[in-house]
Amino acid sequence: MGKIGTSSPSVSKEVAEVQRLIEKSGLTFHMHSAGTTIEGPWDKVLTVIGQAHTVLHEKGLVRVHSDIRVGSRIDKKETMESKVASVQQILTKNK
Repeated sequence: MGKIGTSSPSVSKEVAEVQRLIEKSGLTFHMHSAGTTIEGPWDKVLTVIGQAHTVLHEKGLVRVHSDIRVGSRIDKKETMESKVASVQQILTKNK
């Protein structure tokens, strides 16, 4: 999420506001330096993203943008933690 047309380039307060919203949603998420990974059913994730925009607009931000990257898989259940663990296992094995 980014804000446009404000006097400050900082987004820390807005990120904190959105993190509170995501936490209340009950969805699994992980905040990192380049954004937030949200895990869950398609409709619930998109609903939370829409709510995040609404909250920020209600806080006075005239323009808000989101960069969204979507992945889905139907052959097996996979979580963000299991994806990282898979790579870490390969790294450990190849030392």
